[in-house]
Amino acid sequence: MVRYNTPALAFLLGSAARLEAFQSVVRSTFRQISTVSSSSLPAVSKKDSYVVTLLPGDGIGPEITAATKVVLEALCEKCGFTLELREALIGGAAIDAANDPFPQESLDQCLNSDSVLLACIGGYKWDNNPRELRPESGLLKMRKEMGLFANLRPAKVLPQLLDASTLKREVVEGVDVMVVRELTGDVYFGTPKGIDIIDGQRVGYNNMIYSESEIDRIARVAGDVASKRGSKLCSVDKANVLDVSQLWRDVVTDVINKDFPSVELSHMYVDNAAMQLIRWPKQFDTIVCGNIFGDILSDEASMLVGSLGMLPSASIGESGPGVFEPCHGSAPDIAGQDKANPLAMILSAAMMLQYDLDRAEEAKMLEDAVEAVLDQKLRTPDIKQDNDGCKLVGCREMGEAVASVIMAMEEIKV
Repeated sequence: MVRYNTPALAFLLGSAARLEAFQSVVRSTFRQISTVSSSSLPAVSKKDSYVVTLLPGDGIGPEITAATKVVLEALCEKCGFTLELREALIGGAAIDAANDPFPQESLDQCLNSDSVLLACIGGYKWDNNPRELRPESGLLKMRKEMGLFANLRPAKVLPQLLDASTLKREVVEGVDVMVVRELTGDVYFGTPKGIDIIDGQRVGYNNMIYSESEIDRIARVAGDVASKRGSKLCSVDKANVLDVSQLWRDVVTDVINKDFPSVELSHMYVDNAAMQLIRWPKQFDTIVCGNIFGDILSDEASMLVGSLGMLPSASIGESGPGVFEPCHGSAPDIAGQDKANPLAMILSAAMMLQYDLDRAEEAKMLEDAVEAVLDQKLRTPDIKQDNDGCKLVGCREMGEAVASVIMAMEEIKV
């Protein structure tokens, strides 16, 4: 049963009429939530040619996109298939060109593609815009309109970069964590929200809300992912103080215990999880959490590796194309200087090949090529350490190095 703190909501919303409107919105939201998904991840059938939408975005986005295109062109040439790469606008670039952070034309192109590869969005230039004209609003719109409810963020420490982490070697060596984040609910999408004048002062409010079916479908994705990894799943919430987290814990427990009996389920409060990720990250295999907790914890987990520039992510829905993107931001302070690390976007392309395009062998080639250039001691500035004996390279050269490794690999036997 859903319970509301009615007197508090009445104060927050300003009147009984607005409270009734709020409850109407909640009922409407629950009716519109899609049916529970299956635990399988979407992918098109393997074929000779694919259409992929590229969203270069802002800041260093165009640079890492260009480097990734060079790598994908080499992969296609080596493996005998075609990627038709079509660019579209999102973020600040879209605001400047079309006064919309995610124009309808871009949405239509994404929906009609086999997959979507996004670089990054945002920058100081648009920070003071009205909220609807900020780059981040375009990202939220894309997730909602494309039904991308599950975000997968791996944080795997590579042996070549052990010393790039700010944590001790014995803490991070062997870390391999997957964060499964719910992406289209929670406080980022809950209504009502806004800033109003109440009793003569400004009051800002957002609504942290989840339905049972929203939790059910992300729990199934997490259970599926965990069952294919170490069969350990930690669900993160704040059930000791939040009713919505208590529902989260109840539903996750029911789904995993009933449908994923081989998965060992544990629960952890979000504040403890944030501490444990730094204290002893190797205790985690797969983590599942809501939107806002996942936003924070996945960034924290990514820094175990030493740089956000190394980590890919995948956002998927129940059907249609997924969106694959690096975990890092647009880094406007180094944009245009050839200092960006393209490896996270290249690894995001590997996830795209595996999850959306049914090209697992080619995905492995990309991953192996990235490790090979690190073995060659090539480093962009974000992962270069003093006196490490490695060569400092720029974004363009790093992309070319990965492409060269791919061309030197043995061809995949069909």
